[in-house]
Amino acid sequence: MDKRVENTGFMSEAESSTYVSISQEHRYTIDQKPWENIPSNKYLSSRITTLVSPIMNSSSFLLTGFSGLEQQYLWISIPFSAIYAMVLLGNCMVLHVIRTESSLHQPMFYFLAMLALTDLCMGLSTMYTVLGILWGFVREISLDSCIAQSYFIHGLSFMESSVLLTMAFDRYVAICNPLRYSSILTNSRIFRIGLTIVGRSFFFITPPIITLKFFHYCRSHILSHPFCLHQDLLRLACSDIRFNSYYALMLVIFTLLLDAILIFYSYFLILKSVLVIASQEGRHKSFQTCVSHICAVLVFYIPIISLTMVHRFGKHLSPVVHVLMGNIYILFPPLMNPIIYSVKTQQIRSRMLRLFSLKIR
Repeated sequence: MDKRVENTGFMSEAESSTYVSISQEHRYTIDQKPWENIPSNKYLSSRITTLVSPIMNSSSFLLTGFSGLEQQYLWISIPFSAIYAMVLLGNCMVLHVIRTESSLHQPMFYFLAMLALTDLCMGLSTMYTVLGILWGFVREISLDSCIAQSYFIHGLSFMESSVLLTMAFDRYVAICNPLRYSSILTNSRIFRIGLTIVGRSFFFITPPIITLKFFHYCRSHILSHPFCLHQDLLRLACSDIRFNSYYALMLVIFTLLLDAILIFYSYFLILKSVLVIASQEGRHKSFQTCVSHICAVLVFYIPIISLTMVHRFGKHLSPVVHVLMGNIYILFPPLMNPIIYSVKTQQIRSRMLRLFSLKIR
């Protein structure tokens, strides 16, 4: 009796429920883990049905990698390992350059440091499970660890959105009100903004994450990604999930969507201000200071929109596509942001080149 409850989750997720017939001899009891005694050739099948007692509330979940490509995991792990190495190295270098160069101790670069720190933490939050599956030493995750991972993934996602909004405000003040820039964005005010970003990102997300601990999970216990997401756990729950679904929807509207609208509005004001500038050179210089931030905004929001479209209208696509889009959503911004700011921001680029030249010597 598998009555499904529709959920919205923190971002639009297609119901990736999948089924496979398991013969009578492979049914399991409450004391067994859901994936025990399943034939190996059906271990990560894209269509898995499990026969679980409705009262079961197991403390472990099976993580899913790229279904059907298990034999190629060793080769797939090579680009993923390289991506994670670049995420860690790139963001650490940005943080190191900003910390050690006194000329970069300015509001714009403080906010960039917040972005790099957020991206670094996002990479660290998923690295163990993603690479663990590909390298073969991680197959399952406990409920507590799963809840903690989903808390950090969603919290850091909201935090990145908040930082991008703050950076848009920084560009607005710098271009539209340059004479008051240093008086508006003082060090103490930047510190309070940082605390507000952290509180906003992780405080409001706490209620729906905590309730996951008290749900009964009587379905397959097989997650649809190599990491834990709020909507994935809701899909497996047999408890009343209406609070989580509606709360998560409102959270998305008043964070990600509202931030996107405010970022767009700030650039509308910036564009109005820049067009007033008489000289072509002055307009070009003003626009140049915004290029890096615009690229960072696109790098963050395009994967979210793409993932939403795939999950809403791509139900006929292979499960591998959904898993790949989930990984792009997690890894693309942390990978690209250090590259964008190293290439487009002259101060960061020159310091990094000088850092590399010192290491080569």
